[in-house]
Formats: sequence, C-alpha cells, structure tokens
Amino acid sequence: MIVLYHCLSARSFRPLWQLEEMGLPYQLRMLPFPPRVLAKYFLDENPLGTVPFLIDGETRMSESAAMCEYLAVRHGPTPLHVTPDEADFGAYLNYLHFGEATLTFPQTLVLRYSRFEPAGRRQPQVVEDYSRWFLARLRTLERRLASTDFLAAGRFTAADISVGYALLLATHLGLDTGFTPAVTAYWQRLQQRDGYQRALGVQTQAAIEQGVPTTAAPDTLPS
Repeated sequence: MIVLYHCLSARSFRPLWQLEEMGLPYQLRMLPFPPRVLAKYFLDENPLGTVPFLIDGETRMSESAAMCEYLAVRHGPTPLHVTPDEADFGAYLNYLHFGEATLTFPQTLVLRYSRFEPAGRRQPQVVEDYSRWFLARLRTLERRLASTDFLAAGRFTAADISVGYALLLATHLGLDTGFTPAVTAYWQRLQQRDGYQRALGVQTQAAIEQGVPTTAAPDTLPS
C-alpha cells in the first residue's frame, strides 16, 4: 500500500492528485503545518520534516515531481506518462520539472517573506521581486497553451499536474490576477478534472477525520 504524508495545499498535492487520476489505492496521512514543529514524530520517517513524503514498499521519496514520474512508471502504464518513443518526451520531462524548479520555487520565497517570517523579518521587496519573477516565467507558457489544451503529447499528463500545482499555489498567493489569457483558460480546464476535484475533497475529509486543522498553509521548505 502506498502511503502519502500530506499537508493541506502543500507540494504533496501533486502526488495526491496523481494518485486520484490513476485510481491507485493509498493511505493519506495528514500532518499539521509545519510538521517538523507540530508533528515531531514524523522526523523518524523523514528527517527533513517536510512533505510530501511517499512510502511504497522499500521506496522512500521526498520530491513531489519525482513522485509523479515514479507513480506513472512504476504503477503504469498510464496516459499520464509520456514514453521515450513519443515526440513530446523531452517537452514532458521539461514541463514536469519546470512546474517545481521554475514556478514553485519563487513562490516559496513569496510565502516565506510575506506570511511566515515574524513581522520584523518580512521583506516586501523580496515578495515583489519574486512575484514578478514567477509571473515572467509563467508567461513563457502562453504561446504553447494558446495552441494546445495541455503541455505535452496532446493530452493531460503528469507535467500538467506539476505545473497545475504551481498555479494552485499562485491562487493562494493572489498571483492569479497576473495570469495571461491562455494560462487562465488552462487553469480552468485543470480545475474541472474529476481527479483534481477528488483530491481537493479527499484532503479536506482526511484532515477532518484525522484532527488536522483545515486552514493549514503550504510548507515553504523544499519538497
């Protein structure tokens, strides 16, 4: 049985969404935010104290985009994966990692210096600079999404889950007001997917059942 440790709306939403899209059985273990402070027992499983953390037999993983690729390959076949013999294999891998390395990273700095640091350590200039940085990189998707519904291989894939989470995080930060038209339409398509809607419902229900506050903020640490 796959076990996924998760905080509400954290990067662990990526593998949760993928698990729902693939219809795989799993256990969802909700943690209060930040788990390294409020759930110290979790450090025995993951010394980083971050989510996501995925267990599958002897496999232990802490990187959300890698989990999406792992689930697609190990527990496939699935149309969420683009194989090396497909023309868009390179684009698929690029956008799978673009969602985390290019689009999520700057938002963690916005979160940290606008919400999570004590008042005296908050940095409005950092928030402004990295908000602009994120939106500038996001706009590079406009041309591609203007001519296709999804990022690779003409279908919804794990790359869309990776980028989609970055858009979800942006909505929490109010950065969605800077989305370009094609990105806005793309984000609306992603939110209409049954797998996305199920993942939203599952995380909320699991949090209630496991006694975890449903207003928890996403973790800012690399995961």
